[in-house]
Amino acid sequence: MTQSASHAITMSDREFQAISDIAYKEAGLVFMPEKVSLVQSRINRRLRQLKINSFSDYTAFVQSEQGIAERKAMISSLTTNVSNFFRESHHFDILKEKVFPNLLSRAHAGGRVRLWSAGCSTGQEPYSIAMTLLDFAPDAPTMDIKILATDIDPNVISTAKQGFYETGALNELCESFQDQFTETAENGRKSGFRMTPVIRSMVSFRELNLLSQWPFSGNFDVTFCRNVVIYFDEATQMSLWPRFESVTAPDGWLFLGHSERFSERLETKFVTNGATAYQRAAHTDTRNLK
Repeated sequence: MTQSASHAITMSDREFQAISDIAYKEAGLVFMPEKVSLVQSRINRRLRQLKINSFSDYTAFVQSEQGIAERKAMISSLTTNVSNFFRESHHFDILKEKVFPNLLSRAHAGGRVRLWSAGCSTGQEPYSIAMTLLDFAPDAPTMDIKILATDIDPNVISTAKQGFYETGALNELCESFQDQFTETAENGRKSGFRMTPVIRSMVSFRELNLLSQWPFSGNFDVTFCRNVVIYFDEATQMSLWPRFESVTAPDGWLFLGHSERFSERLETKFVTNGATAYQRAAHTDTRNLK
């Protein structure tokens, strides 16, 4: 007999640790013991979906060759995807004031410009970048400018590609951007709005685990990785910062979330240039970010 929603299975300490170990190995996610209720609730949903009767059976399944797809589903269920348009708006001010003037000058001269939203969730961040860019340079779609948006969760990538949001999210956009970059739409029984075709065409969405190989052939001029690494332990963060530096062009930018910082032990070419905004120095000297 399978469990019902009203008869959730209780997770033991050992089972919590087993699930936590898989989440850490697969995606760098760290769950402290006080998160046991959250993990138990979300994995119980997976048990009901798969008609599995115990956490130990579930753990064995996701670790098996047959459980590869379920490992992704498990990570999706454990991640929190909360996003808003123009979240931490000061970063978009920096784009307009400090970043785009030089990048657009290069693009107008025939140069290549690449931007990356790492951990894009349901798409509001990369679409906010695209709107800021198009407002700054209406001819941007005619140039060699591309925005890559990635996330570990295939479900949010699917949502982001549609570019559909419920009406309440319009409150996050100024009236000018609502008029220029959105159109009324319906998705099933839901009424809302969709990003215009030109905005959607500016962003390419891909599934990517930040702990896996990065299939990039060139550097990025701008990377947004905000409110992502806060869920990783220091060891995982320390392994990621050099990788971000390695794919950032000289004078390129990296934006972090408001509560994220480089470790004081990190030697890096990134230097502070605004609140949680960092620019990769073009010279070869490194310095310690405090």
